[in-house]
Amino acid sequence: MQSPLFNHAEQQSQERYVVQNPQLLRVSLTGHDDVLARKGAMVAYQGLVDFDGEYQSSSQRQARARTGEGLDLMRCSGQGTVYFANLAQYIHVIEVEQEGLTVDSSYVLALDTSLHTEVIAVDSQYGVSGTGKYQLNITGRGKVALMTSGQPLMLQVTPEKYVSADADAIVAWSTSLRVQMQAQTHSASVRSRRGSTGEGWELSFLGQGFALVQPSEVMPPQNAAIGQGAAAQFGVGQHGAHAQNQNNAWN
Repeated sequence: MQSPLFNHAEQQSQERYVVQNPQLLRVSLTGHDDVLARKGAMVAYQGLVDFDGEYQSSSQRQARARTGEGLDLMRCSGQGTVYFANLAQYIHVIEVEQEGLTVDSSYVLALDTSLHTEVIAVDSQYGVSGTGKYQLNITGRGKVALMTSGQPLMLQVTPEKYVSADADAIVAWSTSLRVQMQAQTHSASVRSRRGSTGEGWELSFLGQGFALVQPSEVMPPQNAAIGQGAAAQFGVGQHGAHAQNQNNAWN
């Protein structure tokens, strides 16, 4: 049998994490180094691999219920190779060391068990609850695989050059950065999303580090209503990222 499809055969590598193609992650397991992955993200595997739901502590469950932020993970253990993907999104592997990573949990595909996660609140000068209000801090030493809708843009942040990004497009940033959620509007008109521009809330980053932005505003404000008025502006309703927009798919 012959076909160009055979050009997409699995890559041979000694690395633990390998981006098999831009939208498929390959993780090797040796029997003593489990990996945590997004529930349901396995698309194929080889070898003797077990999949179990990952235990959540009471504090993690409470944080998830209170903020909507957190990870639904499965533990993959054994010996073999596992392939992960989610909605054909682009996959990127980041090595987390001394400098932690802050990320929207909806963009996490897999991570090493050596890493620690904690929900944090992002400062908002108006106290608006929407996308970007709560995020996930990832600290420790290990690798994490992130997903983006399209090929991302990595922006360097320096003390001389701060960066602002749409709250619906930001994926991750250096934990060391100072962050504020805001809108370029006067407080008297905070209820308006910048008039007729369609632009809304943004995150501003100051300090030394990086900010990762995707070329898509896939996720609307959490629990957002569709349409006009205050409900749509302030994320009220059942059509947001934590209601019908599960798994970062907005239709």
